Amino acid sequence: MTVRPRRRLHLAAHFPGVNSTTVWADPRSRPQIEFASFAHLARTAERGLFDFLFLAEGLRLREHKGRVHDLDVVGRPESLTVLSALSGVTERLGLAATVNATFNEPYELARRFATLDHLSGGRAAWNVVTSSDAFTGENFRRGGYLDHADRYQRAAEFLATARELWDSWTPEGIARPFAHRGRHFDIAGEFTVPRSPQGHPVVIQAGDSAEGREFAAASADVIFTRHGTLAEGRAFYADVKRRLARYGRGPDDLKIMPGVGVVLGDTAADARERAAVVRRRQVSPQNALLAMEQIWGTDLSSYDPDGPLPDIDPVPGPALTRGRTRRGDTVALAEKWRALSREKGLSIRETVIEAGGRPSFVGTPASVAEELDSYVRHEAADGFVLVPHLTPGGLDDFVDRVVPLLQERGAFRTAYRGTTLRSHLGLPTPGEER
Repeated sequence: MTVRPRRRLHLAAHFPGVNSTTVWADPRSRPQIEFASFAHLARTAERGLFDFLFLAEGLRLREHKGRVHDLDVVGRPESLTVLSALSGVTERLGLAATVNATFNEPYELARRFATLDHLSGGRAAWNVVTSSDAFTGENFRRGGYLDHADRYQRAAEFLATARELWDSWTPEGIARPFAHRGRHFDIAGEFTVPRSPQGHPVVIQAGDSAEGREFAAASADVIFTRHGTLAEGRAFYADVKRRLARYGRGPDDLKIMPGVGVVLGDTAADARERAAVVRRRQVSPQNALLAMEQIWGTDLSSYDPDGPLPDIDPVPGPALTRGRTRRGDTVALAEKWRALSREKGLSIRETVIEAGGRPSFVGTPASVAEELDSYVRHEAADGFVLVPHLTPGGLDDFVDRVVPLLQERGAFRTAYRGTTLRSHLGLPTPGEER
């Protein structure tokens, strides 16, 4: 009988940027512009033997009803610059930057990622995102935007073009001319940066849509996603892994890593109480109404956050929040939230707290270690991207209290075995024989 080797989970750390996760008012929360904040989180993740640190980024401050969105980060520095600096204070941790494929060009971006891969000794990763809104496009000379149907086509060609540039240098250090002729890009010349340690930086795709899943199956090394239950995770996992074969890829060629929160306590009750406090601090009365307005598409300032949900249907047309797409079928989502409110007797704020949060593991260090391991053993994930509610110290307890228990279970590494991010993730190096 063939015994399958024990599946070990992967861990990454996310430094929140454009989000409703961080509890900004906590006195332990540090500025998002200080390099010390980034350095603390990166060093903690490396001490915990994490695969990579993942930086989010937005290209324009969102607006809500004509004012800057309350939960946006003003003054957040550019990701690749931050990661270049972090490469000097870390040794093994992967360094992942979110960079938009809609408002950049392949030659320039391929150079920047190849440079980071050289500076870090093979630890660079690119989280490929797209944008389909004209509001963000106003920040760029090209202006305008791409239709939703076109943005993944441009992203796919963008990534393919970048890989052509990286491959124009042979592993032996010989530079060859490149030429790409396509719908979105028509470029030719010579790439100035020699082949980097990983050949290609690791590519991450964030998305749950059908287009996002297909793009990840065709082109990505990691997919950053979100799903709440074990059953939902298993369904997503099976669907995405099944898509790989049509592109000549195996199940281990794409790692599925949901973004999750973690709240620890000395007892289960203590952890639940802490989690409730965190969620109430994340969702103020004002932000509860803001979340509702994003779905309903109309001003709800006359409603009491501690009162019942609106009895009107969402308004079609432009969203009140600019820089963020409204969530799919808003009528269906509104009815889902109303049903939850009726079932549990929840107010507006309580409904947003219950329905709007990121999936979280809440419990003692032992129970959280067991649950994380269970998701991987039952093929609901290959690992997790931890999204702390405090920056930069939000991972400290997890690294000190949960990682050792995962190691004792044989579910997580006890040392880095390689120097590149591809080696951490168990991914092949492009150009090498399999």
